[in-house]
Amino acid sequence: MSEPIQLSLGISLNDEATFANYHVVGDINRIVVEALQNFAECKGDKNLVIWGGRGSGLTHLLQACARRTHSVDQSMQYLPMRDLVGYSPIQVCEGLEDLAFVCLDGIDEICGNAEWEQAIFHLYNRLKDNDQRLLIASHTSPPALPIVLADLKSRILGSTVYHVEGLSHNGKSAALQARAQNRGMELSDEVTQFILNRAPRDMNELFTLLNRLDDASLQEQRKLTIPFVKKVLCL
Repeated sequence: MSEPIQLSLGISLNDEATFANYHVVGDINRIVVEALQNFAECKGDKNLVIWGGRGSGLTHLLQACARRTHSVDQSMQYLPMRDLVGYSPIQVCEGLEDLAFVCLDGIDEICGNAEWEQAIFHLYNRLKDNDQRLLIASHTSPPALPIVLADLKSRILGSTVYHVEGLSHNGKSAALQARAQNRGMELSDEVTQFILNRAPRDMNELFTLLNRLDDASLQEQRKLTIPFVKKVLCL
């Protein structure tokens, strides 16, 4: 596997977060992925907001977009807001308007924080003045975001908005098996259903469990059977 792209503030991108291994089910998410691919290559709208429930793959999509931007030699910065809310917003946002692409993952995390709302509002304006791009992800629909600063709320609502649909049970099964196959693992239908029926349904957590199974399988040279999965994951 390639090394993760090292960003400032100690942030790195997951090397598995690519468009190629994002499991698309249905036309709606396919449209979202196409829009993000264009966005990463500096095509189409310059301000995008994507939103969806937890586990719908927002972080995966944003990091895939950031990785694609980097691959076409454009400057970018990915910012996971949950991890940065305790930092000085002025310092975090300083100079970002000089980049081709800025990504704010989880704007929900700073709603109601006056300093952060002001900083992002001013960043939005500076990026617009420099003809640069801003991508925002939210687990709350944009109209329902509890943002206090009216000017920031209007900027977000004025962006192009896409809704990312969560996977159905069958979709999660297919995504889990596809990720396993990409890692060189054989995950049968029976074992997949065993995991889905007993583990958390959030795809991020499911992929984390799959990583644990991969490590354990390699260490013990065991196939992924129900008894082995039950033992490793304590299900």
